[in-house]
Amino acid sequence: MQWGKSAFVLAVVFFSTHASADPVQKSEDIVKFFTGAADLGKSRGICVGTEEECKSKTKAKDAPQGKSSLDMLINFGLDSATLDTTARAELDEFAKALKDSRLSTFSFVVEGYTDATGTVHYNEGLSQRRAKSVAAFLTASGVDPTRINAIGMGEKNPRSPNPYDPLNRRVEMRIKTQ
Repeated sequence: MQWGKSAFVLAVVFFSTHASADPVQKSEDIVKFFTGAADLGKSRGICVGTEEECKSKTKAKDAPQGKSSLDMLINFGLDSATLDTTARAELDEFAKALKDSRLSTFSFVVEGYTDATGTVHYNEGLSQRRAKSVAAFLTASGVDPTRINAIGMGEKNPRSPNPYDPLNRRVEMRIKTQ
């Protein structure tokens, strides 16, 4: 299977509450998504397209149903890189999917982001801690650490035009392309 310039992005968004959290995606749904066999409906999460298309300001909620998204909402508290119970459940399913033989050749870049609260230097560190927290959970769950590259992006590429919007406090995971 050739991926060319396509990218898959999993946005992991951080909020302080779970009032709007969706049910946990099952690992089989995730595997089917990445292998092209799923119709998972509208979502906020995974973007299929070029890296530039995935980083565009278009909100994932506007994506056509079943075409470009897999919904995995993961929450953190404000100014935190600690995974809560809901985040762990979501990432546990994602780790199961990554260990599936059908996805064994995929490697991922885990990019941490922040909103504009705090200094640029502090936010770079916080975004790195968020990315490492997700990567550490995945590797502790049995995903080969050579398949995961965690990097902090700070305030770059906000999801929302409001620099303080909680939507900007997130981690995105994308398939690493050669």
